[in-house]
Amino acid sequence: MPDSVLGRVRAAFLDADYTVAGVRALLGPVAGGALARDQIVPALRGTSGGTDLERFVRLFWLQVPVPSGGAADADLVAAGLAEHENGELRPLLHVEPLESVTGAGHLGWTVSDLKARPGAGRPVGPDHVVGAGGASASLARLVVHSPVDKVLDLGTGCGVQALHLADPAIGRRPARITATDVHPRALRLAATSFELSALDGVELLRGSLFEPVKDRRFDLIVSNPPFVVAPPGGPRRTYRESGLEGDDFCRLLVTSARDRLTDGGRCHLLANWLNVEGEGWEERVGGWAEASGCDAWIVQRDVQDPAEYAELWLRDAAETDAYAGRYEAWLDEFERRKVTGVGFGWITLRRRDEGRPAVRVEDLRHAVQEPVGAYVDNVLDALAEAPRFSTAWGKLSLAPGVIQEQIGPPGAPDPERILLRQTEGLRRAVGVGTIEAALAGVCDGTLPLEPLLDAIAQLLDHDRAEVRAHAAAVLPELIADGFLVPA
Repeated sequence: MPDSVLGRVRAAFLDADYTVAGVRALLGPVAGGALARDQIVPALRGTSGGTDLERFVRLFWLQVPVPSGGAADADLVAAGLAEHENGELRPLLHVEPLESVTGAGHLGWTVSDLKARPGAGRPVGPDHVVGAGGASASLARLVVHSPVDKVLDLGTGCGVQALHLADPAIGRRPARITATDVHPRALRLAATSFELSALDGVELLRGSLFEPVKDRRFDLIVSNPPFVVAPPGGPRRTYRESGLEGDDFCRLLVTSARDRLTDGGRCHLLANWLNVEGEGWEERVGGWAEASGCDAWIVQRDVQDPAEYAELWLRDAAETDAYAGRYEAWLDEFERRKVTGVGFGWITLRRRDEGRPAVRVEDLRHAVQEPVGAYVDNVLDALAEAPRFSTAWGKLSLAPGVIQEQIGPPGAPDPERILLRQTEGLRRAVGVGTIEAALAGVCDGTLPLEPLLDAIAQLLDHDRAEVRAHAAAVLPELIADGFLVPA
């Protein structure tokens, strides 16, 4: 309601331009870059003028008190976002603006618990509700842009994914958003985020995994789950640790998602998985995908060794007093499980009730074109189409943005290597032979494949049957990789 307390706070934020674009313009690149690293000193230096925008940035993003006396102070206190103390207004919650993953504009604000920053001396408690961050942004950029009806944000936290799901700049247009969480405080803060952001009609349900929606199906499921692999005992933070052993929570999400999806429905989630001595991670996590019964695309974006991983999450929780003991416990647990590293990445599933599910597990560490959600359906389609390939299939086209590179000594008559490289999308590169390179040069979707292969055989003075057999062997992978597409 526009005349509610949070409605008046929203109006004050908008009048001050307390948006990502407004804060970016206020701080500039140096202070903004430091703030992205959770270093607030440069931003404090740039927000000392006392304007409404500077007050909101200092109070709710930098989390430092400001002098009382602002026009919106009474509403901020009434909304439970701040409190008066000794002539100052102090933040009670972290309130951060959110923008579209396309950069198209402002989405609203997330309301979460105060952040634990270096030197703050305030460790994260077990009921902490985390705000928007790098992981949530990564997930939002992965989610498909296709229209959907019913969507589920599983483990909503402060509600950041639900706000992204309702992004008017992306053509999803969901009719109904359901958000779940095991943590009642998270649901309360998510409701505050939604009201402050003028997002109406989100259904909020309490429960773990799919228990609150066990009899329902969705066109789209997204989850930034509590995937952190932590040692038993010690404190458990609900937002990041499930209480299950190892990476079992992520495995359960993957293997149980199909029953909650409509035919053609997609599920996107972030996950950690263990790299175990003597067991390839691709086979291990690929086994989850095979058990899911869905088309699956699993991408490892990073791997940390056991010490790096322990350090990351000890910093995240601002562990101080028990730092050494917790560090030891983490290393003991990883040693017991023979863990050589912990992978982090994306998992995308798509339910397809006809045909054999296609599964791809890969390691992609390089930068890719964002947002991935704009073309993730193309990736899934390519995986599903590649196994059906034959040289009598029909017509192929070179995918947009594919270029050829030839590598060899200057002046040499023939290259040592030929690469096909994608300048768009996932930006993969693959080494090819002369037959594939020649085919990539002539595939424009106008001629059937078989006569093209016969012409290449004649040009290269190769046996026609051998050229066709070679194409049948290598083209499915080029289709799955997105270098060639059905015309």
